[in-house]
Amino acid sequence: MRRVLAVGAHPDDIELGCAGTLAAHRAAGDVVHMLVLTNGQNGPGRVSDRLVEQERASDMLDAELIWAALQDCTLSPDATLVSVIEKEILRTGADVVYVHAPDDTHQDHRATASATLSAARMSCRILHYRSPSTIRFHPTFFVDISAHLDAKLAALRCHRSQVEGSSMVDPEVVEASARYFGAIARVRHAEPFAPGRFVWDLQPGRGGAESGRADEAAGQAVPPPRRAAVW
Repeated sequence: MRRVLAVGAHPDDIELGCAGTLAAHRAAGDVVHMLVLTNGQNGPGRVSDRLVEQERASDMLDAELIWAALQDCTLSPDATLVSVIEKEILRTGADVVYVHAPDDTHQDHRATASATLSAARMSCRILHYRSPSTIRFHPTFFVDISAHLDAKLAALRCHRSQVEGSSMVDPEVVEASARYFGAIARVRHAEPFAPGRFVWDLQPGRGGAESGRADEAAGQAVPPPRRAAVW
């Protein structure tokens, strides 16, 4: 069992970037946590609506939602933000951390990426996801979400105020993007990632933190794996 922490600056950021992957983690029996740093006060819609929407999306993905309640559009990669993220990495015991790509036009996304790299300095798996505002992005790591695209779209549609009020949050574009990156990854639908750091430890007997299953490495009979992550 892996322990997963996805970090996003605003409500809906995580769903846009890696909801299919989080659904794949849950299908594999992994524990998923979502850390949302701000309430999205400066985005479309009312803050109260955005809070409810994020709660529904997290429930849809069967993930624990963590609110940092910081101020939208004021995030800075300083000691305070690093401490907030590091605290949750330690509390959740995250084996893998998903976060924004650093090259992004939104200052909150850039700050979140930078602070997370500092907070996760001892982590061996950090994967950057793509946002609609990402500029340069060269993914070399993909997760097959063919079985989980519907879950991604359902979670995204929970953010009704954003889906209806922002052209950047368009389910049709999200689906087309998953098909495009799936073609690159040689699967039907995929989510792309740029590794900040990724260690693939194949040693047996190390438990859920490892990419390979320890019981498989030990030669024990196990059921066929779900086709979820290109991992």
